[in-house]
Amino acid sequence: MTATMHFPYAGLLARLESSSGEGSPDAAAVLPPSLERALSASDASKSDVVAALAVLLKARKATLQAAFDTTLAADELRRYQKFAKPGKPSAHIVQLRQKQAAARQATSIARQSLIKAAAAFVRDAGIDVPARTPLDVFIIDWIDVHVPREPA
Repeated sequence: MTATMHFPYAGLLARLESSSGEGSPDAAAVLPPSLERALSASDASKSDVVAALAVLLKARKATLQAAFDTTLAADELRRYQKFAKPGKPSAHIVQLRQKQAAARQATSIARQSLIKAAAAFVRDAGIDVPARTPLDVFIIDWIDVHVPREPA
């Protein structure tokens, strides 16, 4: 897919990635104050939490992009399939179905990586996940509440 969507945490992710280099002694300095307060109860070192947060935001970006690509492929397939003649599908329709299947697979892989990154972040940051709440739903809500967004 060539289209890209807006990622509301791109600026923070760029700052986290640039500060994770070996030349920066204080990686936690790039954290906004609201996020610093949310992570202040953690027993782990701030650099571990910052690295886990960067991986988590990358996984969230991949999840959003995969969902965007899946929607795009489904819309395109719907648009062409509406006027397709009955019978054997055209080569173009088959390609669109393959594109949609690949986008769905990318969505599943991105969701799995989000769950893996969320588990590492929750462990490093010492965040308690409520019982009977899926980890991916909890971490998406946590990101929306605690990580500052950039204007669109």
